[in-house]
Amino acid sequence: MEIERNRYLRRLIGRKWNGSVKVITGIRRCGKSYLLFKLFRDHLLSEGVPADNIVAIALDDIKNKNLRDPDALYSTIVKATENRSEKYYVILDEIQYVRDFADVINGLRHMPNVDTYVTGSNSKFLSKDVLTEFRGRGDEVRIYPLSFSEFSSVFSDVDYAWKQYMTFGGMPELLTRIDDEQRFSYLGNLIDEVYLKDISERNRIQSAEGLGQIVDTLCSSTGSLTNPTRISNALRTSGRSVSNNTVHRYLELLEESFLFEKAERYDVKGRKYLDTPYKYYIADIGLRNARLNFRQQEPTHIMENIIYNELRSRGYSVDVGVIESRVSKEGISEYRQMEIDFVVNKGDSRYYIQSAYGIPDEKKREQETRPFEKIGDSFRKIIITGDDIRPWTDGNGIITIGIKQFLLDENSLDL
Repeated sequence: MEIERNRYLRRLIGRKWNGSVKVITGIRRCGKSYLLFKLFRDHLLSEGVPADNIVAIALDDIKNKNLRDPDALYSTIVKATENRSEKYYVILDEIQYVRDFADVINGLRHMPNVDTYVTGSNSKFLSKDVLTEFRGRGDEVRIYPLSFSEFSSVFSDVDYAWKQYMTFGGMPELLTRIDDEQRFSYLGNLIDEVYLKDISERNRIQSAEGLGQIVDTLCSSTGSLTNPTRISNALRTSGRSVSNNTVHRYLELLEESFLFEKAERYDVKGRKYLDTPYKYYIADIGLRNARLNFRQQEPTHIMENIIYNELRSRGYSVDVGVIESRVSKEGISEYRQMEIDFVVNKGDSRYYIQSAYGIPDEKKREQETRPFEKIGDSFRKIIITGDDIRPWTDGNGIITIGIKQFLLDENSLDL
């Protein structure tokens, strides 16, 4: 089974020979190695690059254990690329296995006939750290689990694929599990034994239980505003004591591992970012569901998280929009804040997006469109609904589109 991941492949292709080390980042098991060793390699071969000019080394493979020594690795690469009249592509997977790896990579940067690509993520050295080591000389390509478009490409029934995706998410290896029991087990082990265990061991966390409690809280409150104080208070109410400082540190670790992302609040009219609270979204909805033992299947929050991940995987920055509006009640004026689910930016493009699983009546539609009416600019305003509908635009220029069409069409924001 081969799944095309063209949006990432295009980013790699566009960065060839740009003078920087390409650092492939993302949550573990999301497909970084497959992208480089299979899809990118196949592209290079199709472009006429000789196989011998692609030096690909998986440093987590026991057969390459001797190459974890920096001198041995550097010498091997230099020998493999010694013909200075040829161009070579060097692909190094799990670079953190190499001591003083930055010296090796920076040495390769000075070789004009070598273009270098690396990945790195485990309990000892996460890929974010790898990127930092290159001190501005690294070019990041962020990878996410399978999008719905990628996931659904192996199914003949899109509706069935959507139900599966909302439940199990898009971790690539999931598609090799043949029944629900295997999928439950795989996702549960992945978040407990890979991600949380890695974070605990790497950062020498004394109480893995405290970290797990914070993960549970974030999973239960997907799409809700929160901050360390609120989380600490919520845990204390349930009889579990975790200090504000500890919560803050654990949240940072969860972000560094790419397991969660933080969306900040942005004052649309004031054009400034606001202090806490924030929203946190998990990298894959199946991991969230597994952590909660598939008990909390709220489609509203699940869909919002899926939309966030899709926007991020398309390369957009995503914030939570805030609109302050003055209202009068019984002769007294006051300011109230209204929320826009997502303020989406890339370059000079901006979109305002509301996620609404259902719009059963005009009252609900008015609730979703009211913040749009207060913005006062001409950027696109979009409602994404869980209903299967044809895209349409109302008299105020507000676009409504169904979730599946939004996810399946790469250009859906510009329809």
